[in-house]
Amino acid sequence: MAEGQTGFLRGQWEQHGLLALVARLILGTVFICASMDKILHPAAFAEAVYNYQVLPDFLINLTVIVLPWLELMLGLFLIVGLFREGSACIAAVLMLVFLGAMIFNLTRGLNVHCGCFGTSAEGTGNVSMAWYVLRDGLFLIPAFYLFYRTFRERRRLLRFKHS
Repeated sequence: MAEGQTGFLRGQWEQHGLLALVARLILGTVFICASMDKILHPAAFAEAVYNYQVLPDFLINLTVIVLPWLELMLGLFLIVGLFREGSACIAAVLMLVFLGAMIFNLTRGLNVHCGCFGTSAEGTGNVSMAWYVLRDGLFLIPAFYLFYRTFRERRRLLRFKHS
């Protein structure tokens, strides 16, 4: 390759590497912030999970115990860059599950407090499920980019290793 082409490719890689870092930092911060109030107020989070009316009662407490700690660890892993493939996959899946639960309730006409970043419903009476759907839909952008970027890079490295 000519020198100009390698410089262009290096610039493209650095740009995409920077975008992946930004996506990791955004998602990591989102998951850490989302976990804090849930960890501190599990009873209020249990009420928020119950209000979604998507889980059987016996899974609510398990969700309340596991999910906030999973979000915290996932956020830390994303920020630090540990277990990138698993972190990218779990982040994208969780964002899809959260968004799906909100869309499900929106289509049923239920306007429940999402419980995403705070377990207290005080002061959120005017916030609609449509806002939560839009916000979480926007969070899917870095989640999907990171998922795509992580697995595209892994596939490229495997192909390079075997050639």
